[in-house]
Amino acid sequence: MASKIALVTGASRGLGKDSALQLAKKGFDIILTYQTKKEAADEVLKEIETLGQKAFALPLDISTTTGFDQFVTEVKDVLDTQFASAKLDALVNNAGIGINESFETTTEEILDAMTNIHFKGPYFLTQKLLPLLNDGSSVVNTSSGLARFSMPGYSAYGAMKAAIDSLSRYQALEFGARKIRVNSIAPGAIETDFGGGVVRDISDLNKHLASETALGRVGLPDDIGSVVAFLCSDDSKWINGQRVEVSGGFKL
Repeated sequence: MASKIALVTGASRGLGKDSALQLAKKGFDIILTYQTKKEAADEVLKEIETLGQKAFALPLDISTTTGFDQFVTEVKDVLDTQFASAKLDALVNNAGIGINESFETTTEEILDAMTNIHFKGPYFLTQKLLPLLNDGSSVVNTSSGLARFSMPGYSAYGAMKAAIDSLSRYQALEFGARKIRVNSIAPGAIETDFGGGVVRDISDLNKHLASETALGRVGLPDDIGSVVAFLCSDDSKWINGQRVEVSGGFKL
């Protein structure tokens, strides 16, 4: 039986990388995107191939929709030539950046960037990829714990992630006729290079966040990818329109 195929955006590192690897462990072939880090993306491809799955990487700038039509054309070509398939079975909207800026000092440019990268980009990329999704597929949108709890400096980022949670419910409702499930995943504080690696690299911050987490530590990429893979698989076939927070019980 042919493998299912998942497209994971922003998968050259961090949570996207771990999601791609965990999906491969569940038997998915992977199309992953990267923005500039081609060498890192190629390393992820090698890791996926050692797991016995096929993988292909494509460049994508999620911050502007101007390249989306060309990207969809490239995805169609890759599906045909590399995977002998016409459709995708899962889409993981993961790509994004972190920013910490007080409300008072947030500029229009910063807010526009957060809107484009975290809301407008995933909105229209999913719209354009919808014809390439098999009926019964799964879409996972990346939200954040910061859509539930508030911390100084994340008004723009957190508000966009709250929008993603809302969008996911609307998508789940409208895609239901095609049995396509949509859920959002909301990581808590994770040790990656996201946001300049502050959670990983600043010891006092790491300890403070761990102290507010019921399980007593901050998260690791490995804590997240397996949940993304679960939501893309038939193991979660009756989970739809949900916001799944994966934070170890932060600020309960």
